[in-house]
Amino acid sequence: MTVHRKPLGTYRRIVIKIGSALLVDRKSGLKKTWLEAMCADIAELKASGADVLVVSSGAIALGRSVLDVPSGALKLEESQAAAAVGQIALARAWSEALSRDDIVAGQILLTLGDTEERRRYLNARATINQLLKIGAVPIINENDTVATTEIRYGDNDRLAARVATMTGADLLVLLSDIDGLYSAPPHLDPSAQFLETIAEITPEIEAMAGGATSELSRGGMRTKIDAGKIATSAGCAMIIASGKTDHPLKAIESGARSSWFAPSGTPVTARKTWIAGQLQPAGELHVDEGAESALRSGKSLLPAGVRRVSGQFSRGDTVAIFGTNGREIARGLASYDAEEARQITGRKSSEIGAILGYAGRAAMVHRDDLVMTKKAGTTAAANEDAAHA
Repeated sequence: MTVHRKPLGTYRRIVIKIGSALLVDRKSGLKKTWLEAMCADIAELKASGADVLVVSSGAIALGRSVLDVPSGALKLEESQAAAAVGQIALARAWSEALSRDDIVAGQILLTLGDTEERRRYLNARATINQLLKIGAVPIINENDTVATTEIRYGDNDRLAARVATMTGADLLVLLSDIDGLYSAPPHLDPSAQFLETIAEITPEIEAMAGGATSELSRGGMRTKIDAGKIATSAGCAMIIASGKTDHPLKAIESGARSSWFAPSGTPVTARKTWIAGQLQPAGELHVDEGAESALRSGKSLLPAGVRRVSGQFSRGDTVAIFGTNGREIARGLASYDAEEARQITGRKSSEIGAILGYAGRAAMVHRDDLVMTKKAGTTAAANEDAAHA
């Protein structure tokens, strides 16, 4: 079935991610006029009947402006201090701007762990859904005041995608300082071609992604493609558009250049959406051709089809599954700890009891706890890069 781009006002629930450079000027601080125009666009969407959530960058950048911190890289504790100051100013700015249209803002700060650990994920989702139920606009940001390198997203593109999937949004809009996806970074290649519609995120699409385009940005096109993989697999469409103009959402509606990523026609279930969206799998399982074929036909992953186990993980942790060509083909919840998995690798399920001393599950990863991700087409190295982008 062909999926066509729809007007913004026809979507039921929209997550809008806003980059730091759009909201904060290094010298003058908060771009108040732009913010007020943005909130006017949000008010129009809400008037059309849509739920709206905002994932807003800018806390560290705004904190630097308030504290008059010189340009240059910050140490971790300096970034956290800037975020502590900037987050207050950012929340107040959103609250005041939205109140012009009698809209209440609610602040939510998340860390990577809040969306990676199942119980915290469900708690965060419940809070957000309650805010939407009462008509508020959740203003969401990564909790930079406590997050360290090992436990942080590092960009709000992927955070926005996780928010979109956890709340069942049907559209994710990434606003930044670039107007969409090009075949190559346009600032490096003048002949780069613009892609208006992306039906599927293939390895070729991923290869087009470049690095960050702004001093204030911690993402770049690569993280936007990562976000697209998370969102579209859950049946959520995604738009990448420039937010440099006032009223950026109205500009999209009026035909301003933007890239639209089609949602999957067969979105995975809520549980599998969470599994597929894990940014940092605890380990890896490398399988043979027979196991790969079995997985594609909807079967569980048996120990006999596993060739190698990497990483340290516990039963119930998310593991990435790689095929014979070195590309990730699936993700799932491990039925065994890493050391036990290594002991039964390549062995028949009937031998598990004798090897481990107890009769465990026949599958290394059961099909109910597994989701295919082959269309993402990432390699192990790419996944490592993405996790630290």
